[in-house]
Amino acid sequence: MELLTANIASPVVLAFALGIIARAIRSDLAIPPQIQTYLSIFLLLAIGLKGGVALRGQDPAQLAMMLGVTLAAGAATAMSAYALARWMLGDIRREAAAMAAHYGSVSAVTFIAASQFVERTGNPAEGVLVALLVALEVPALLIGLALGQRGSRGTGGAHAGGSHHALREVFTGKTAVLLLGGLAIGAITGPGGIKSVDAMYFALFQGVLMLFMLDMGMIAAQRLSELRRGWLRLLGYCLAVPLLHGVAGVAIGHAMGLSLGGVVVFATMLSSASYIAAPAAVRAGLPEADVGRCITAALGITFPFNLAVGIPLYAALAGRLAA
Repeated sequence: MELLTANIASPVVLAFALGIIARAIRSDLAIPPQIQTYLSIFLLLAIGLKGGVALRGQDPAQLAMMLGVTLAAGAATAMSAYALARWMLGDIRREAAAMAAHYGSVSAVTFIAASQFVERTGNPAEGVLVALLVALEVPALLIGLALGQRGSRGTGGAHAGGSHHALREVFTGKTAVLLLGGLAIGAITGPGGIKSVDAMYFALFQGVLMLFMLDMGMIAAQRLSELRRGWLRLLGYCLAVPLLHGVAGVAIGHAMGLSLGGVVVFATMLSSASYIAAPAAVRAGLPEADVGRCITAALGITFPFNLAVGIPLYAALAGRLAA
């Protein structure tokens, strides 16, 4: 309860709540699209730079092991999200596969929120997690497309094209370019070289994050208002899946030898759902799937749940396991 209270009272979560309230009272508050783009670019590059500095000197063998475990975990979460969508939501193959692509993938914004949480508690996560963040998107997108297209007539070419688009979305999308680019810059320049941009990317990080979360709150509230039918079953799915994946993530992170903060962030990565890369890949590979429902589920329900409740819950579980 102490972790939960401290998290809810944090500026990041309160800014998100303010965005929801603004939409609920029909305020004319809005952040222009150009500013939205700038905020996301700033945050992703800042996280990449910080991770790159911490990644410097990382043991290659340990990094390879962590990448392998992350890819396997991504495949497992995609398969479990698919099976639960078939069972809990009664989805047909195509719709369950779309949910699997979203819930097996990862949200960079939730990753940032978890990273800030563990820093506030005095247990910062390892920089290597930024590299794992990018790797986690790959298996879920490919498995989701494969499950959705399997057994359909004449989908051989579509499957190849969808898979190609999914990989391209992961590695050439702005999330990967900024995170991996920031990693490279931070690792090359090191702590000494990065000091020249401290005032820009680190001192201002919290303030920029608050503005970004304010905007996310308004978007999430709008998505929730669009939910019309089947909301109760969808709500159960959007809470059960992240809890299952988050608890598994705590165990996996602990087994990998991550620090307490690293375990919390890794668990949060597995419990999050993508609403940027996954929708683009699913639109290309499964054009008839209801992507709007997936975005509403990931952004309107799972994201605020993890932000307010999930992250401190995973922190409590990680602390129990480490004790």
